[in-house]
Formats: sequence, C-alpha cells, structure tokens
Amino acid sequence: MVFCTLKGRRSLPSQKKADMECVVQGIIETQHVEALEILLQGLCGVQRERLRIHEICLKNGPNLGLVASEVRLLCDLEQTEPSWTVRHIGGAMRGAGAEQISVLVRTMVESKVSKNVLRMFYTLGYKLDHELLRVGFSFQFNRGAQITVTVSSVNKMLKLHATDEAVPVTPGIQMVEVTAPASAENYTEVAAAVSSFCEYLAPLLHLSKPGVSTGVVPTAAAAAASLMSDGGGTTL
Repeated sequence: MVFCTLKGRRSLPSQKKADMECVVQGIIETQHVEALEILLQGLCGVQRERLRIHEICLKNGPNLGLVASEVRLLCDLEQTEPSWTVRHIGGAMRGAGAEQISVLVRTMVESKVSKNVLRMFYTLGYKLDHELLRVGFSFQFNRGAQITVTVSSVNKMLKLHATDEAVPVTPGIQMVEVTAPASAENYTEVAAAVSSFCEYLAPLLHLSKPGVSTGVVPTAAAAAASLMSDGGGTTL
C-alpha cells in the first residue's frame, strides 16, 4: 500500500499560488494518448513530467455550518518525499460575459501544506467523500499564459488509501485538462490564450468547459495515425 504518512507538526497552508483559473477538459481514447503526447511535445517544446497524484476529496461536517464546503488534498507520489497540496475550487464566473468565453473561469486557491494535513482536516470536522489516483503526464509551458496540460487515467480505490490496488474508472479512456492561472485583471487574456492553444489539439479531442460532455473526436484515429508517422508537430 502506498500512502503518505500523517505524522509531524500542525499543518499550515503556505505559498498561495492563484485566486482564479481558466480550465477546459476533454477525453481521449487510451490508444491515441501516445499520438497526443507527440503532438504536445512538438507544440510545447518542453519535456513531459510524470504524474501520479493521490487525490482525496473532503466535505465539511455539520459542525462547520450549513454552507457546503469541499477541499481536495493532493499527494504527489512521484516525489522522493511525497508532497501535499490543498486545493479549494470555488464557483464559476457567471453572467453574459462568462457565457461568451469558451473556457470556464472559476476561483481557485491552492497552497502547499505539511504531511499531516489530512489529520488536521479530520480534526476540523471534514469527512472523506471519495479518493482517486490520477496517473499520466503533464506539460507546463508559456504561450500567452502559463498553461498546464494534464493527461491522465482516473482510478478509484478498492480499499481506503490503497493506491496500489486502484482500478480505472473508465477503462480505455483518459482525461485531458488544460488550465492556466488567472486573476480578475487578466482572465480575459488568459482565456483567449487557452482557447487559442486548444485549437491545435482539435484533430485529436474536443475540449470544453467542465461538465459539458463532448465525447471523443471521430477524426482522432486518422489524426493519431498521421502524428505517429511524421513524429509530431512544430514547436510554437
């Protein structure tokens, strides 16, 4: 069983990263992931980073008020010393302006925390809702915004915290997510940068706001075959 030991001093958040983010999501068949990696390598011009994240979703207990609250604890299992991050995702931007943007703009606070963070949230009254293991890779680069593309299989645990026994939620399908940090001052520019980049991925997958299901792209097989034969795209 692989899990981060919850010992040590009290956990305190640190290194606040962003207060908003722009995000789109999509799915791709596992058989085409290698072609997508080749395309991303050519577009981004950087090396991929391996991804193995244990994600624990917690929701507040009745003693914390009537308003529902949800936090996600992320344990990076690729590190020699597994590191923890706490993430709170708030509501999405609403209104006519938000509807005209092709990406979802939402509030998000993310901070590094110490390794006993799970025990701290249990003490505060939060309860385990579910946990997942995300395995795959990511690319981080700057293209008008600091963009991160994550490609991963989403796995569920058969036993509590048993990451070595995780099984795919949707066999044969992987999740693709494109995100970029933003603020109230620059989210329009960041959203435009994300949308512009996503156009290059259109032959392989549809990317849309979270919660909007678009399915797989009919042309993905042909696009993947072409990418596999010529070795990728051109660095932007």
